[in-house]
Parts: sequence; C-alpha cells; structure tokens
Amino acid sequence: MRILVVDDEKSIRITLKEILEFEGHEITVASDGVEGLDKVKGGQFDAIFCDIKMPNMDGKEVLEKLVAQGCEATIIMMSGHGDIETAVDCIKKGAYDFIQKPLDLNRILITLKNATDKTELVKETKILKRKVSKIQEIVGESPVITKVKDMIKRVAPTDARVLITGSNGTGKELVARWLHELSNRASAPFIEVNCAAIPSELIESELFGHEKGAFTSAIKQHKGKFEQANGGTLFLDEIGDMSLAAQAKVLRVLQEHKLSRVGSDKDIEVDVRVVAATNKNLKEEIEKGNFREDLYHRLSVIIIHTPALAERKEDIPLLVDHFIKQISSENGKPVMKIEKGAIEELMQYGWSGNIRELRNVVERLLILSNGVITKDDVITYAIPSDR
Repeated sequence: MRILVVDDEKSIRITLKEILEFEGHEITVASDGVEGLDKVKGGQFDAIFCDIKMPNMDGKEVLEKLVAQGCEATIIMMSGHGDIETAVDCIKKGAYDFIQKPLDLNRILITLKNATDKTELVKETKILKRKVSKIQEIVGESPVITKVKDMIKRVAPTDARVLITGSNGTGKELVARWLHELSNRASAPFIEVNCAAIPSELIESELFGHEKGAFTSAIKQHKGKFEQANGGTLFLDEIGDMSLAAQAKVLRVLQEHKLSRVGSDKDIEVDVRVVAATNKNLKEEIEKGNFREDLYHRLSVIIIHTPALAERKEDIPLLVDHFIKQISSENGKPVMKIEKGAIEELMQYGWSGNIRELRNVVERLLILSNGVITKDDVITYAIPSDR
C-alpha cells in the first residue's frame, strides 16, 4: 500500500515510517496539514495517518478538505488528546478510524489490515459495478454534443424510429442505449444486432428466428432478435450492410408488426421499437441500388447525427478525464494525473478514429506513462495516424 503519514512530531513520523516500511508498505511523510494536502495532490495514496493537533492546519480541517476533494484513501486520525467526542466527530466527518497516542503497534497494524481489506472491497465493488452496468454517460459540453443530448431527451419517451448516423467510433451505440434507457421501454430488453458482422445467409435467421429443421444446422427452434426484443428496443447497427432480402423482411415487420420465422408460415406479432445506425450515406446507397428507399423512410422518422471528435475538440479534456477515471476503476488502479501540456498536445491531433481511438490512446498512456502523463508521453506513445 501507498501510505501518507501527516504529523508535526518528527519522532512519530520516523516511527510510523520504519514500522510500516518493515511491513512492506511505501511511505510518504508530511510535517503539517498544508504539506499533507500538497502530497495528496501530487500522488495517490491508499491510506493516510493524520494527527489532529498540528500547526498551520489541524487534522480535522485536513480531513474535511480531503473528503471534500473526493479523496478515496482510507483516513486514520491520531491524537494524544483524544476522547470519545473527538473520535466520533472524526468518524462522522469521514475518517475510517481514530487511534489515540501513545501509538500501540498492534492497534496500528490491525487498523491498517482492516483498512486494506476495505480498500480492496471498494475496488472490487467498483469493478463489478462497471462490469454490470452497460450504459455510460455521454461526455461533453460542446454545442454539437449538447444538441445530440437534447435530441435524445426529446425523442426517447416516444416510440418514433430513429436513424443514427456518423463515422465509426463516434458513439452511435451509446446514443441508442440512452434512447432506450430514457424511454418507456427501459425495463424491457435492449437487443443489439451488428448487421455487418453476420453473414448474409444467416442474417434472416438471426433477426427473425427459425424452426427446427428449417435448414441443415437448425437442430432446434430459435427465437430471432425481433422476438427477443419484444416490448423493448432493437438496435440494428451498421444497417447499411444488410442484404436486400433481409431489408424486405425488416420492412414488413415495421409495416405490419409481425414476422414469420425461417421455415414457418405462422405469423408472430411483435412490439418492438427499432433504432438503426450506419456509417454510410444511405441516400448514396439507395442510388447504387444497395438499400431500399422505402425502408430508409421507415427508419428515418428521426435522424440523429453523432459528430466526429474533430468537430468537438473542446470536449477532449472532459473525455480524457472521464476515460482515465473509467479505465483506472475497471482495473482497480489509482487515478493517474495528466499534465495540462499533455491535454493540449492531445487536442492538436485529428482523431480519425474518433472517441474510440481517443480511449485507446488514453489506455495506452495509462499503461506506459510513469506516474503522471506528460506531454512527452503523448508525443512518444499516442502515435496518431495523421501525424
């Protein structure tokens, strides 16, 4: 563990440092509250031992400032003038425990062991929450992304079909998930189909299901994505890559709200909101004969365009901060600092891969940077394709 010891008594600092280093921990010391807060700004700690009676700034004020800053370290308060009232007050303000001086070695080690267990539990909980939760926030305050957020809020409560357009990596799936999350169908399934990833000969079975024996490998009945999404939302990603035969059947479902499985003549009624997305210009695909015009008009009741990152570079600092926290949380690691110069350097790039590329670069920087992400780290490791 990385531990900070804040105490104005040099003997206490030295004693705790020796004891805790002997136990295998990495120790940093500070002689008063002001220095302690500076140390916290400059690095991440798993636990903080903080004295209460100190010059310049007492321990209670340090505790309050740490809690206000969202410090995730376990804070253990110490005092030679302790009483029950003081201890209770510290716990109420966010301290993990209170130890009275003179310090008892066994009490220190037991408290630290419990603090370690708590820290690990918190990390595991965050990781599990991240794995369970599939939807992320839409990060950004630029005019173009604000327009997208406003459109989602207005359209989501309706059952209107939505066509999401935009380049790869701009967050089309995230927009689709928020359309579902903010709709009256939020408690029902959200089913995603990547039309480009399914072979054309299998797309109909995947979408509409099949009966046992409908074809050689159909060894049992299978419900398609439309049936699985009944009552909820079906997200047809990369719909511009769907075969014309499948497009005709999708059009029928949208018109009649019913389908028939492959190998069956029986109609099955479905109640599904369809949200589609594409990185292609569908009007050009219509002219080429690759996409049905009538299906386009059925799907594009509302069109939401997800802007390229190059159109919203002012959002890069917010996105970088978000990805650093997100990736650190996923891996149970402390949040790494990034220098202003590094952010400015990232804002100079073209980002042809959009938000997806930015996230990959942030993850790379977190792995390869040494403690703090610097401008030189960005120049060395970002390796953008357009520079």
